[in-house]
Amino acid sequence: MAAKRPYIQFFSLHGLIRSKNLEMGRDADTGGQVKYVIELAENLSQREDIGRVDLFTRLIADKRVSSDYSAPIEPVNDKFRIVRIQCGGRKYLRKERLWPHLEEYVDKTIKFIKRNDSIPDIVHGHYPDAGYVAMQLADILGLPFVYTGHSLGRAKKARLSDQGMSETEMIRRFKIDQRIDTEEQILVRADRVVTSTLHEIDEQYGLYHNKDVPEYQVIPPGIDIDTFYPYYHDTEDDTERSEMSRYARASMLKELNRFFMNPEKPLILALSRPDKRKNIDGLVEAYGMDLELQSMANLAIFAGLRKDIDAMAENEKEVLTQMLLDMDKYDLYGKMAIPKKHDFEYEVPALYRIAAEKGGVFINPALTEPFGLTLLEASASGVPIVATNDGGPNDIVRNCKNGVLVDVRDLSRISGALRKIIADRALWDRYSRNGILNVRKHYTWQSHAAAYAETIGSLIGDGQKADLKTANPTDALGKWLIRLDRFLITDIDNTLIGDDNTRLAELIDFLERHRDRIGFGVATGRTSDSARKILKEYGVPRPDVIICSVGSALFYGDKTKPTPGWASHIANRWNREKIIELLDDIDFLEFQEEENQKRFKVSYYMDPGKDRLAAVHDRLLAHRCRYNLIYSHDRYLDILPFRASKGKAIRYLSYRWEIPLRNFLVCGDSGNDEEMLRGEPRAVVVSNYSHELELLKGSRNVYFADSPCAGGILEGLQHYRFMDESPGE
Repeated sequence: MAAKRPYIQFFSLHGLIRSKNLEMGRDADTGGQVKYVIELAENLSQREDIGRVDLFTRLIADKRVSSDYSAPIEPVNDKFRIVRIQCGGRKYLRKERLWPHLEEYVDKTIKFIKRNDSIPDIVHGHYPDAGYVAMQLADILGLPFVYTGHSLGRAKKARLSDQGMSETEMIRRFKIDQRIDTEEQILVRADRVVTSTLHEIDEQYGLYHNKDVPEYQVIPPGIDIDTFYPYYHDTEDDTERSEMSRYARASMLKELNRFFMNPEKPLILALSRPDKRKNIDGLVEAYGMDLELQSMANLAIFAGLRKDIDAMAENEKEVLTQMLLDMDKYDLYGKMAIPKKHDFEYEVPALYRIAAEKGGVFINPALTEPFGLTLLEASASGVPIVATNDGGPNDIVRNCKNGVLVDVRDLSRISGALRKIIADRALWDRYSRNGILNVRKHYTWQSHAAAYAETIGSLIGDGQKADLKTANPTDALGKWLIRLDRFLITDIDNTLIGDDNTRLAELIDFLERHRDRIGFGVATGRTSDSARKILKEYGVPRPDVIICSVGSALFYGDKTKPTPGWASHIANRWNREKIIELLDDIDFLEFQEEENQKRFKVSYYMDPGKDRLAAVHDRLLAHRCRYNLIYSHDRYLDILPFRASKGKAIRYLSYRWEIPLRNFLVCGDSGNDEEMLRGEPRAVVVSNYSHELELLKGSRNVYFADSPCAGGILEGLQHYRFMDESPGE
């Protein structure tokens, strides 16, 4: 059997992602992760052993950003494309505001996969928001799940705490509790966690309760050595790319010379987003306090892209304002450059080579640095480095022997390391040469992509992926559901199972014979455990879907936890405690036993009585509650979120799995089935129905069977010719 060529789906939801002219540093969400996922996907797609790569991100149609981000599909090459899926509206949102919309992203990705008739072999989430999406898809479709954190919530929480921020403020601004909880879940589920360094595993993932659960794989990121080439290569060819590089160099020199009184001095270069943890103010202060260093070298800080500081986010605004204040405090005019913009494709590589030509140094003074891609870019161009001794730079300097690590909280050590390298030309030459040679030895994209391909190959295995049209029902449930085009959904008590079960075995045989074509689900007032117990007792095969607790929860297959997608959908404006408090003094309502109460269901016993339902409605409406009230069997009163019911759950399944509503056959017997029996689905009312359904007689698409229970369902299947090519038409 020929080795398979896998289809990989990457997920990176936040930030502005496009294949060309990346807006690195535009804001806190457009950093190294964006560049990493683009380059990883592109380099993987160039390998013969990789079939296809899709990078999924968020579709953004916002006049504040480029229209590039509103294209649903951006082809990059014949095996790699960027897929943009809308969630949470069309405006550009910072990552902390995306959490409530991730289930929407999962649902729409499933629809995309179904429309394209192609299930991936593996999913890989980058950062916890995309990690959550990839984790859900992996569970639904039964796929291997790879995760890369890039930065971690517990480390951020510790850092913010050290800076004096309260946990309440962290939760308000950064949703830090939800982020950390999601990261803990991911560590339990991930088949492989890819990291850049051993330090990342020990010092960052080591903070998590579930740190020992996943298997880790250290794969150092690569860089494009055709873009970040040594400073002495600039004039060796006359290609168009080289001409663009020359133009970028001239443009950057012109920009720097606007700031410097003595532009011929060596250049200390820093390049980062304007984020507090990048410690830009510490660098400016270290330079400002060292008059000898000022006399030796100029300082250039490229802190992201900006127009109006006042229009930037608070974190970026604080960093940039402090940088300007420090520049004024230490009177660094003529010695320090703070350009407002730069192009990442040509100007940033030119900046590194300019720094090298001038005998300068690149510095990363971040308080913590998971990896440090800019350190590799600078080193590949021939610039010695000074970097924080926290995180990834430890591995880089150990492998490349290209610079000095310092405790960046000690400002004298920052300035001392810079002076030492600039003053000692022999040392500068050694660090420059080591960087150029060793980056090419340890950190190319070719080696990174090869290691990554080997890793995912071991996860996927050698077996061929199941085809959508021919997969067996024993495949992962999601793969099974994604190819279905019809569904039978039935109530349990007195519909599927009841006093007359003479034809139940016949219905079970029908479901098993047509297992390859029809999905099977139940919609019941029972809990999921109770539903499974009675179905097993009567020999009914495991349903693909359980809509339970009158539509307030939805379970797939044998999952013990309800799908978060439905929970997220119905949670809108639901206030369970308020409803209980409002109805507490109504004497004709009796609160049901605790086992019948659920997160999205409040249940009472209520005997029939004049205007009793109206009184409950009036009480809730007067206090602006949003709810759905269901009364059945002249006894049971259930109050659910306004988006929840059996019928609405069926419509959710129709939307999520792209199965037309007319291809659902729904069967019921009582008042709590009424809503799901109405409308576009094909409906069957079994002959032993409750009087509450009399009002449906004569309704379009509602068939009243002559037989009870399972016999009535079989009668309905025949009436609608449901297993024909075009059911019901």
